[in-house]
This record gives sequence, C-alpha cells and structure tokens, in this order.
Amino acid sequence: MMPYTPSGATDRGNRRLRLRQKPRIRRAARSLTLVVAGVALLACGERSEAQDEAKVRKMARELASDVERAIGLPFMQSPTVAVRTSEQVRSYLAAKLDSDMPPPVLDGMAAGYRLFGLLPDTLDLRSLLLSLYTEQVVGYYDPDSAALYVVAGADAMTLRMILAHELVHALQGQYLPLDSLLASDRTNDRRVATQAILEGQATLASIAMLMPDRDVGTIPGFWDSYRQQLKRQHAQMPVFGSAPLLIQESIVFPYLEGASFVSWFQKEYRDTVPFGPRLPQSTEHILHPDRYRTGDAPVELRLANGVRPIYTDVLGEFETRLLLTVLSGSEATGRAGARSWGGDRYAVYDADNGNRALVWWSVWDDERAADRFAMLLARVWKTRARPGRLGVVERVAIDDRPGVRLVDAPEGWSGWNAPPLIEGVR
Repeated sequence: MMPYTPSGATDRGNRRLRLRQKPRIRRAARSLTLVVAGVALLACGERSEAQDEAKVRKMARELASDVERAIGLPFMQSPTVAVRTSEQVRSYLAAKLDSDMPPPVLDGMAAGYRLFGLLPDTLDLRSLLLSLYTEQVVGYYDPDSAALYVVAGADAMTLRMILAHELVHALQGQYLPLDSLLASDRTNDRRVATQAILEGQATLASIAMLMPDRDVGTIPGFWDSYRQQLKRQHAQMPVFGSAPLLIQESIVFPYLEGASFVSWFQKEYRDTVPFGPRLPQSTEHILHPDRYRTGDAPVELRLANGVRPIYTDVLGEFETRLLLTVLSGSEATGRAGARSWGGDRYAVYDADNGNRALVWWSVWDDERAADRFAMLLARVWKTRARPGRLGVVERVAIDDRPGVRLVDAPEGWSGWNAPPLIEGVR
C-alpha cells in the first residue's frame, strides 16, 4: 500500500492524519478474530528445520526498507525480532487469550453464539480457539513488548512473507494508538472492521513486496481466486477444517476482505490512510466500500433501563450474513438477507433453571429491507425450534426506524410479559 510516498512532505507529523506512538494494547477483545494484534497465518508447505535466529533478523533488516516504501512511513526504531518454539508460542497464546477474553466475556460470547445456532451447544470455545491459534500462527507481533516473533520450524518458503506481514504490524504499532483502536468499549463489529484494516494493510503490503511488478487490484478475479486458495490451504489443517463456519470465516475475513478494502481505499483516497477519521466504522463498510464512501454510518443501539443482561454486543452485517448462511444453507441467501443492514444489538439474559434467553434487535435502511429480513429470519429460525422454547420474529419500529426483533426464550420466561427495550443513540 502506498498511502503516502516517502518523498512527500518532510514533516510526516504534518500529514493529514496525525499518527502517534502508543503501541501497548489493553483490551477485552470480544471478536473471534485472532487474539494477537497481528499474526501471520500458516499459509502452505511443510514445516522445516528450526530457523536460525541470526538469519531471521538479517532477513527482517533487509525487508524493513521494503515495508517502509510499501506503507510510506519510516520505522521510528528497528523492531525487535526473535524466534520462539512451538511450546513458547502456545503458552503466549493461552495467556493472551485469557487476557483478551476473560472467562466471563468468553462464556457470555459463547452463550450468545450458541443461542444463534452459530456454535454447537457442547463446544468448548476456549479449547477450540487455543488449538486453532496454535495450529494457525507461524508469526506474530506482540504489542506489549513491541516485538515480532517467528515460530521455529516455520516453512522456509513462507518465512519472507511472514516477516513482511509482521513488520507491517510492527510499523503500525509505532504510529497507531492500537489500544484505543481495539478498545473494549467498542462493539464486536467495529473491532472486526478495525482488525480488517490492520490485517488488510499488512496482507496487501506483503503481497506487493512479493509481487512488486503486479498490481493485484487490476488482476481480474484476484480476490476470489485468493479466497479459494486460502480455503484449500486451510482445509488441510485438521482443527480449522473441523471448526464451525463462524470460526473459519472470522479467521479469514480480516485478511481477505480487509486487503480488498485497503486495495480499493488506496486508489480512492491517495492522500491519506484508513485510520483516524478515515477508519471504517462497521463490517458493512468493509464489505461495501460504496457505503463507506457515502458515509453510511451504522445506527448505534443501546439497551434501555431494565433487567441487566449477562452479555450484549453487535453482530454487524458480516456475522448477520453468516447467521443467515448457516441457518439457510445458502451463502447467496445470507448475502441477500443481510443487505441494507443498518445496525443491531443482541442481549443474552438468564432465565429459569439455568436456561438463557436471547433478544436481538436490528434496524434497516428502509422498510423493504426490514420486511425482507424479517420474512427470511422467521422462515429460517423455524429450523432452530426446540422443545420448551419459543422463537418469535416481529417487525418493529426503533426510534421511527424500520426494525426487526427476535426473541428466543423458554416458554415461561418472565421477559415475555415485559420484553427488554432498546433505543437508538442520537
């Protein structure tokens, strides 16, 4: 990516976007994207002998100037580069997972996804994520130590791309306030959109460095082909291949869709970067750059006074599309049903006898889109019918906006008589 040219204004601090050094992250990430701020996924090839740390550092030094040219900013200081064993990486990932998603957060998130039917009821989400990250990660940037690491034994053929990708994250960490960009007070949907920019920029830059004579954005069908290639490669990995669709798509989305968006952005906004006031606010922006261009901001919904839920968050267009895809068995149906998403919020409540209740509100760009979504959701939700529970889909108005409400709860839940209330934030 070339948002700026190195030969531009001599005072980079006077560029349109002021980037500041604040690399440490303190957050409770509530998305299923990788918990590490920046990682390189295992791409292909067999693992080889352990990489020599001196050679890895030498390669990183050689790549640093390429990264600076690709991003258009210099390193403020040389990044720390080291090699870690598989055991060290697993210990790091376990600690990071527990730090970013403490048990109450992870349990609440898992409860919500189970009620939506996106995760099996018996799935141990923490164990799956830890196994998945251990299988997938071959390089990562640790924002707490401002260092990047390569996993010992990583395929030598992909080492150059791993380092290029992680060096971009190291550069981002020297300029961007990553802690606020991925803060815990942001919704899941907004964090996923931000993650897509971070990973998309790194993915696009690393591809550009390996294909310096080709503009992948001009290659017909490149991103579709790249997506299929990723799917084939990941399908060979036992943990990823057996994971629910939600997990698989959440892993791939920031890299693929993020790179596609950044490729579009660098052509449309050559004088700036997709951070600060230019940062996309939702996965709708990532999926539909035209909505981003027109400033179609998502409607923020918040719970009104009432019973406090055990967990609440936002699905966004990306996960709404996934939900409809899973329930209908059709990706085309998922795409069509989630089109013209305007905002949403769901909440999980305790019910009698250890059961849980789910309430999901969504707003849409127009009445037609709301009608289409309500009709589709009501039809596919019948596949979720379970003894002793009711599932009701209704068209509602939320602050005079066309909306839809789903309630799925035990028949005797007290909330049926006084459903929780939602309101738009103006």
